[in-house]
Amino acid sequence: QVQLVESGGGLVQPGGSLRLSCAASGRTSSNYAMGWFRQAPGKEREFVAAITWGGGRTYYADSVKGRFTISRDIAKNTVYLQMNSLKADDTAVYYCAAGGLRFHTTGYSPTAADYWGKGTLVTVSS
Repeated sequence: QVQLVESGGGLVQPGGSLRLSCAASGRTSSNYAMGWFRQAPGKEREFVAAITWGGGRTYYADSVKGRFTISRDIAKNTVYLQMNSLKADDTAVYYCAAGGLRFHTTGYSPTAADYWGKGTLVTVSS
């Protein structure tokens, strides 16, 4: 089992920045990749960004390219999501996910993730 705990959410004004963290514990050696998803009220959960644990390759949704950066600290078993130039449309609960190779080969489908955190709320509002 792998446990994922997100932190760093909060209220920020449009144009501002936040950094989310996801700390993994347990059998983390089984993870091929980790990612961030988000779910706004009344909408489906959507992919935001992902990173392969070994090679550090990164992938982004078109809606966040150039504004968000995903990174990892292997020693700390932690993944980060640096979010800049935030917009009202970025308001959502952000979830951390982890999975094996299938998670990566499906293009980071949420149904292919093996583990999920409980989420952290990001609100972008003036």
